[in-house]
Amino acid sequence: MKNKEELWVLKVGGKVLEDEMALATFLDQLATSGKRFILVHGGGKHASALAEKLGIPQQMVDGRRITDEATLELALMSYAGLLNKKVVAQLQGRGINAVGLSGADGNTVPAMKRPVGDIDYGWVGDPIPGEVNKLFLLTLLHGNLSPVFCALTHDKMGHMLNTNADTMAQTLAIAMSHHYRVKLLYLFEKKGVLRDLDREDSLIPLIRRTDIQALSDTGVISEGMLPKLQNAAKAVEAGVEAVLIGAASQLPHILSDEAESATHVID
Repeated sequence: MKNKEELWVLKVGGKVLEDEMALATFLDQLATSGKRFILVHGGGKHASALAEKLGIPQQMVDGRRITDEATLELALMSYAGLLNKKVVAQLQGRGINAVGLSGADGNTVPAMKRPVGDIDYGWVGDPIPGEVNKLFLLTLLHGNLSPVFCALTHDKMGHMLNTNADTMAQTLAIAMSHHYRVKLLYLFEKKGVLRDLDREDSLIPLIRRTDIQALSDTGVISEGMLPKLQNAAKAVEAGVEAVLIGAASQLPHILSDEAESATHVID
C-alpha cells in the first residue's frame, strides 16, 4: 500500500455548485493543490431550476428525484452539459487538463436500472462495482488528465441512467483503491457532520462505520447526510484509505489532514 501513489476522489455538491464565487474558490484551491484527482459533481438544484424554466414537473420522494423520460433529458442537459463543461472549462483555465465524462463515456461506470419496488424511480441506475472500466481511468490518469464526472451512468443497452453522485464517487474510489492509495472526500457547504446544523462548532470529527445506524436512530444525522455516510461506510469497508466529509472552502486544510478540519469516517 505504501508504494502506491495517492489519488483523491472528490465529490462536490450542495450550495458550492450554486454559488459562482464558492465554486471558483474551490477550483482555485483544487488546481493549486498538486494532487492527482478524480472529481465528481452533483447538481440537483440546477436541474430543478431548469425544470421550472422549461415547465417540466418534478417529483421527489424522500429527497430522491423520480426520473421519467423528460427528467432524464433534463439531467443530461444540466449535469452532462451545462455543469460538467462549466467545471471542465474553469479547470482548464487554471492549468488543469480536465476531461468531462459521464459513466457512459469509455464504458466507465455501467449500471443497472433500479428495480421497481414500492416506488418506481424511473430511469435511475445503481452502478455495478465490478464493471468499472479501470483501464480507461488509469489511461487518463497516467496521461495526466483529470477526470470530471457528472452523476450519469448507462445500462449497456443504449439508455442513460440518473445516479446518486455520492454513490458514483464511492464506486470510483473503491475501483481505484486497487491501484492507488485512495482518499474519498465529500464536499459541500458545511464543515462536516454536525450534531447541530446551526452550529459549526458541533462538528463530529470521527465516526466509526458501526456508529452510523445509531446516529441515525437518535436523529443526529439528517436525511440528506445518511446516504452520504452509508456510501462512506461502504468505501471504508472496501479498503479506501480515508473517507472525509467537509466544507469545500476548507479544502487546503482537509488535504493537509489538519485536525478537526472535517469528519473522518473510519472502520
